[in-house]
Amino acid sequence: MEPWVWVVVGIVVVVLIVLLLVTGQRRKAIQQKRDESHREKAAEIRRKAEDIELDARENEARATRARADAEQAQVDAARLRQEAEYRAAEAESLRGDVAEHARKADAVDPDVETGKAHDGDVRTRRDVRDAHAEEGRAEDARPSDGHVDQARTADGRVDEARTEEARTDRENPRSGI
Repeated sequence: MEPWVWVVVGIVVVVLIVLLLVTGQRRKAIQQKRDESHREKAAEIRRKAEDIELDARENEARATRARADAEQAQVDAARLRQEAEYRAAEAESLRGDVAEHARKADAVDPDVETGKAHDGDVRTRRDVRDAHAEEGRAEDARPSDGHVDQARTADGRVDEARTEEARTDRENPRSGI
């Protein structure tokens, strides 16, 4: 073979080696750019994951607080129920005391008759006496006794009002009496 062929083959080999070196460096540069891009994407994904993790922790804390609030509300409701039951029992006891006081007052009061009237109300001796007086006045009405009759009628109305008030107090006892 001739020397000029060897020179051409040598030049081609050197060019190929140079090309391989240049393309290898380009590949490395491109690979480095890709790696850097992937690193940035990975870092961004990690930041998003951390944000999501923080949101998840925050939601868990809110859920825990909500559970605690719900349990506290249940405890408060139970306490209120107990207090309501206690107060209802206390009110019932007071009503019993009022009824007992009313019975004792009726037992001591000379105007209260122990029997019942036809309509179920307690009749007082004064009611009986007034009824008899009304009957007697109707039979013995005299013109000269007009002023006396008016006074008796007024007294009877006052007595009726007092009796009705006492009856109302017994039927509807007020607490603290």
